[in-house]
Amino acid sequence: MDKAEAIVKALGGSANILEIEPCATRLRTEVEDETLVNDAALKAAGAYGVMRAGTVIQVVVGPEADVIASDIDDIL
Repeated sequence: MDKAEAIVKALGGSANILEIEPCATRLRTEVEDETLVNDAALKAAGAYGVMRAGTVIQVVVGPEADVIASDIDDIL
């Protein structure tokens, strides 16, 4: 499984992701149900950190954020 697929799965699957957009070093996401997000799985997929504010989840992935977001858009 590649990094984008692992991140989608850790965010609760494609049906749980409402929006995803890249920032300089992060993936800013909004999810339907934040309880489905698995922080440990995100870190295992290569995330340096995870920040939560309700249904808004920021996944710190470093400078490859644009590439990962594009790969995730292809999956979704």
